[in-house]
Amino acid sequence: MASKTDQLLIVVSILEGRHFPKSPQLSLVVQASFDGEQLATDPVQHRDQPQFNTELAWELDRRTLHQHRLQRTPIKLQCFAVDSVSKRKENVGYIVLDLRSVQEVKQEPRWYPLLSSKYTKQRPALLLSMGLENDTKPTEPSPDRFKARKAPPRQGSPAVTDLLPDNLEAVLISEKGYHQVGPADHCCDMFVLSVTVAFATKLEQLIPSTMKLSAEGSEFFFYYSLLGNDITSEPFHNLLSPDFEPERASVRIRSSKQILQTFLSQSPSLQIHLCCGNHSLGSTDVSLAALSAVSMDLENKAATVEGAFVLQPPKRNKQTLPALPADLQPTVGVAVTLRKEESLGTKEGYGAQAQFYPLPTPPSIPPVEQRPRSSSPVRKPPDSSPPGPPLPPPSSHTESEAESLLEELQHGTEQAGLAAADLEVPVQQPGLTEATVEGGVSSVSVSAPKVSIPSSAHHYCFSLDLRSLGGLRLTHSIAATLRYAYQFFGSPAPIMTNPPVELQRNMEVSLPQSYCAFDFAALPQQLQDTFSRVPLVVEIWHRDSTSKDQLIGRASIQLSHLLSAERSRLVASTGEQSWRQTHQDRISVVRTHRPSEKVAELSYVATLEDLGLVKAREVIVSDSSQNEPVVPAPLPSHPAAHRPAAPSLNPTPLGPTAPTAPRETLEYRTALELEMWKEEQEDLFDDQLRKKELSHMQALAEEWKKRDREREALVKKKEVEYNVLEEQLQKTLSALEKREKQLAEAELETQRLQRELRAEHDLTQKELRTEHDLTQRELQESSRRLQQECDHRVALERDKVRLMEEERARLLQQIVDGESRYKQLEKEFQLYREQQNIRPEFRLQSEINLLTLEKVELERKLESTTKSKLHYKQQWGRALKELARFKQREQENAMTRLKKQQAELEAMRLRYLATEQKEMVQQDRQELDDIRNELNRLKQQEEDRLGPTPSLSGPAPPHSMNESADEHLARLLEERDTLLRTGVYTHDDRIIAELNRQIQDAMRDRGNL
Repeated sequence: MASKTDQLLIVVSILEGRHFPKSPQLSLVVQASFDGEQLATDPVQHRDQPQFNTELAWELDRRTLHQHRLQRTPIKLQCFAVDSVSKRKENVGYIVLDLRSVQEVKQEPRWYPLLSSKYTKQRPALLLSMGLENDTKPTEPSPDRFKARKAPPRQGSPAVTDLLPDNLEAVLISEKGYHQVGPADHCCDMFVLSVTVAFATKLEQLIPSTMKLSAEGSEFFFYYSLLGNDITSEPFHNLLSPDFEPERASVRIRSSKQILQTFLSQSPSLQIHLCCGNHSLGSTDVSLAALSAVSMDLENKAATVEGAFVLQPPKRNKQTLPALPADLQPTVGVAVTLRKEESLGTKEGYGAQAQFYPLPTPPSIPPVEQRPRSSSPVRKPPDSSPPGPPLPPPSSHTESEAESLLEELQHGTEQAGLAAADLEVPVQQPGLTEATVEGGVSSVSVSAPKVSIPSSAHHYCFSLDLRSLGGLRLTHSIAATLRYAYQFFGSPAPIMTNPPVELQRNMEVSLPQSYCAFDFAALPQQLQDTFSRVPLVVEIWHRDSTSKDQLIGRASIQLSHLLSAERSRLVASTGEQSWRQTHQDRISVVRTHRPSEKVAELSYVATLEDLGLVKAREVIVSDSSQNEPVVPAPLPSHPAAHRPAAPSLNPTPLGPTAPTAPRETLEYRTALELEMWKEEQEDLFDDQLRKKELSHMQALAEEWKKRDREREALVKKKEVEYNVLEEQLQKTLSALEKREKQLAEAELETQRLQRELRAEHDLTQKELRTEHDLTQRELQESSRRLQQECDHRVALERDKVRLMEEERARLLQQIVDGESRYKQLEKEFQLYREQQNIRPEFRLQSEINLLTLEKVELERKLESTTKSKLHYKQQWGRALKELARFKQREQENAMTRLKKQQAELEAMRLRYLATEQKEMVQQDRQELDDIRNELNRLKQQEEDRLGPTPSLSGPAPPHSMNESADEHLARLLEERDTLLRTGVYTHDDRIIAELNRQIQDAMRDRGNL
């Protein structure tokens, strides 16, 4: 267990956000997951700049932190928008933080943009900071460890599925290593959910053309989250040929079948991202609900969802990337498997899934290996080819096909071999076992006593995968089976797909057992000539149980396209290099007697692997080769001749020495051996130089081919973009031409309308002119008639004027007469008024009018006085209330002053008591001094009477000690009086009691002195 100083805290501070759209009905929550543990912030308002101001921390020790850094465990932050009414959570985006960048030094906050954000108009981002802190808090037992167990269900209780919550969650049980889904007392079955990322193709289509496909230091990897566990694949550097190993990630789930199906149907899709650093280049969704839709017995067979899923670029890059055809879409091969742990654990152990496929029966002894196509097109592992003589190349096996691979290799040791159509090769069995080589019996017969393979021959492996058949043009459905043969591969027997598949119109089906691989040896020039001249013809037959098989059509596969395909280099675990070329196409199936009539469409994938040169061998066959094994004899590795064995250098002389020949002398033999050794060393040196030159040239060629592939990929990408732009330009041009035609037609129509309007205008002008002449004549006639009528009316009016003037003169005379009569009547009225004023009734009427006015004035004053009385009454009530309030306030103030005065009186009483006690103490001290003086005097008298003695006691205590005791006692009394004087403390308080005790002790000590 780690020490206290080794405990650390990984702290992630989530400060604020920006560029979020305003939504008052939603709230934002950030959920962080690390090592299966999830933490979340409090909900905040969904606005432009939300303020989180939250710190999330995980506790771990240094060793665990080191392991997480080695495993590149990420910290994933997911931002959710939560509906305040329905409590529904919607994923806004996520951020992946690298644990390796976390340091103990405090770092400045940084803005991290949300990946795969649903807000496309703006780029939301979060202000985050990460750091390591020492965990110094004491370890306390967690209260969560002590939980009451759930009671067992009673009889007659509702079903478990009825008691489940709306949203099931997988809870990690870290002590036992599984996730719990559903109630623990009802869900006891163990399941294993596995996700395998097997292969990827066309990944270069996800990045713009301006970016390099394989930049230095750039790492690409696949990332996905499985039940809260963040998983990344092995990083790779080249997008053209991703060289990552297929990896399987498995989690154990403890649940029941029904609840697990419900959980999978509610779970969101599994998002798999292709990442470069912290950026997502593309993603795809794999639905987990499909596992729940598959109705099968998990105890006997696993539920699987697999296939090649298209990677979609992020929304911000969709506008910059052009639309791609179906054959250039970037894909990733994913297999999701759900199985029961007990069912497969007894068969092959945990973590493996055995899938056995029937092998097709080959011909009598052809050097051909036929392998069924795997359920998922995964990459070929580089270390699957066994060492030794050239064998068929490693096939596409996943980790789940380990037992099938061993069975296939054992089966290949009895039947597989190398052959060519027009090339003499040694007839041998490369897969013979050691027992057969040592003393077994071989059934292979050899016609030639000694056959050798040319050193320039290459070992090739050709594989053909007939993917699908569709686009049927016939009116009736067929039971299709495909058949083909190619003599150049050394297999005279035809290859057929089985069983037949039913094909209908507007339908495309996959072909079962349509994968086959051929191993052969041939010269490169011979291979190119044959592939260029002879196409591979695939026949489509209709197999009917009631009638004879019927030939529907033929499809010709031009193998020359495979030679012009891009070459990729593969390196095996033994260090041997090979080259692979792959071509994928969709061809038409035509009638045999009418080549122009199209029947259907066939999709295929052809692969050619060049496994290098075939080593030259010699095969020596004896007469009993029918019953003895064939033993290959390898050629010498270099052309240097073997040295002959030298005779004895010291022969025993048997008589007189005879003159020896010069070639038989010891010096000549030594020189000959030296020259032969020099030649051998020169040959070795030349061989080493050739090998170094070959290795350097191969490295240069590989680098050149690598860059050439990058250039070709870039050119293809540019070509696709240019084709898209060309299509857009063609569409634009066709639209412009159509618009020009419409404009021309509109112009012609306008000219025609102008001519018609001009003709109508001329006709209208003529009609108007005619009408104008007629109107002019009518006007002249009518003006003449009007002139006559006017003259007649003027004469009549003149007569009327003359009559009116006469009437006016008469009326003026009447007015003058009326005015004279009015003046006379007015004079008479004045005289009458003067006579009336002199009478008493008139005076009384005047007084009545004055009194009436006075009455009105008094009534008005009475009304105003009444209103003033009411106002003063209201003011008087308010004044009484205010007076009562003032009186109450004054009473409260008087009570406060009274309490204060009582407190002061109490303080003065206590002070007086203290003073009185002090005086009593002083009196007691005076009495004690008198008693002491009296005792001293009596003692002195006794001493004087008895005389001096040698044992005199010491002098009395000095007076200074009395003074110090008095000062201490006075200080204590003063402190007690001061505290009591404040009014805060009483005699019952602890500090006052302590001071009283000290005062008594001081008085007792002073009395003792």
